[in-house]
Amino acid sequence: MCRNIRPLNNFEPPASRDEVSAAALQYVRKVSGTTKPSAANQDAFNRAVREIAHITEHLLDDLVTTAPPKNRDVEAEKARARAAVRYAR
Repeated sequence: MCRNIRPLNNFEPPASRDEVSAAALQYVRKVSGTTKPSAANQDAFNRAVREIAHITEHLLDDLVTTAPPKNRDVEAEKARARAAVRYAR
């Protein structure tokens, strides 16, 4: 499940709320051990996703670096190249 969580820091443009929420959802899924909670746990699950997304936004806002921002297209191409090598037949 957590393979879908991607680094979100130091990109231009910065990570969107959708990206942060998707990462929070993947984290909560991993920690809870379920991709779809029962009706009894749905509120707690959704609250955890919202709170983790919120604190993640604060974390990303507070992090500092001297490295130049990464380009999303370049990083995506690197990931595709790594996957091609990993899954080559």
